[in-house]
Amino acid sequence: MLWQGKFNKKKNTPNMFTIDAHLDLSMNALEWNRDLRKPLSEINRRENGMVDKPDRGKATVCIPELRKGEVGLVVATQIARFVSEGNPLPGWHSPEQAWAQTQGQLAWYKAMEDAGEMVQINDLESLEKHLHLWLFELPWSYKPIGYILSLEGADSIVNLSYLEKAYENGLRALGPAHYGPGRYANGTDATGGLGPNGKELLKEMERLNIILDATHLCDDSFWEALANYNGPVWASHNNCRALVNHNRQFSDDQLKALIERGAVIGGALDAWMMVPNWERGKSNPKEMDCNLEKMIDHMDHICQLAGNANHIGIGSDLDGAFGREQCPYDLETIGDFQKIPNLLTKRGYSPTDLKKVMHGNWLGFLKNAWKE
Repeated sequence: MLWQGKFNKKKNTPNMFTIDAHLDLSMNALEWNRDLRKPLSEINRRENGMVDKPDRGKATVCIPELRKGEVGLVVATQIARFVSEGNPLPGWHSPEQAWAQTQGQLAWYKAMEDAGEMVQINDLESLEKHLHLWLFELPWSYKPIGYILSLEGADSIVNLSYLEKAYENGLRALGPAHYGPGRYANGTDATGGLGPNGKELLKEMERLNIILDATHLCDDSFWEALANYNGPVWASHNNCRALVNHNRQFSDDQLKALIERGAVIGGALDAWMMVPNWERGKSNPKEMDCNLEKMIDHMDHICQLAGNANHIGIGSDLDGAFGREQCPYDLETIGDFQKIPNLLTKRGYSPTDLKKVMHGNWLGFLKNAWKE
């Protein structure tokens, strides 16, 4: 039972240990130049007047807020896209440059480990040790955040020998594509299958037991990936096409296929994925009635398809190149995840279901994926 935690004084109920399956922490640290060890107020105050990115001064994630919200385990990304000439997306001009970017991101995670702020989780032993630490040992304010290393988009894998190097550095989950066409698969807003390089990547992932993250795969690549990969599959941060009709979301048929594979799907908190007709840079959360209830709508849709609550969790994507201007209006920081259990209870979800959503489904998935 994972109910350990500090009490919410307003409700006199314990906060629940929580897992977030998608946070771009190193991207925020290196590309947004945010010192995530600092209080959120200090991070945002330092960005006053900056206009180079739309979310300046509106961040929701930092290590102190993760601790306050009992978000003790996260799936933390590396990300670096390769773009060929003529591709309008931002990215690197060679796979080697993209690899170097991911290694800088890895160095930041290692620096956070050296500082005692984070700890890498990469097998059952480290997972169990971390859970015991969070539940029974240090006060919450001193606990390191556990992180499982994930690669969002495989463009930086120069060739397949680099995948084993990445595994040795702790990589345990990989999404073959991000936005647009990729070197191994096609992603959001693109079309087409995996191609030979993608199939070989999946074979090597399966050999190394690296989790396939189906998030961002376009429809063609999604179906081909599931047909060619026999290892563990999840969708770290994805919502439902039936509620927001865009290729970034999964169709009911895709969700059913993931459910059949034992996947967990993480509810994302990017507003344009939560409510229909969102216009980036124009819409605002309050006017669009985008609140945490909308994430529950997506979760509930998946539960109706599955017939149970065994396949949903949180994969927020908070501060994934957006901030409070493009996330639920009733969320100020990532610590507000502790509002989710009450929202689920209002929908009729049981205490057991609440634990599944907040941590249990992700833990069950990992324990099954990493078992001997």
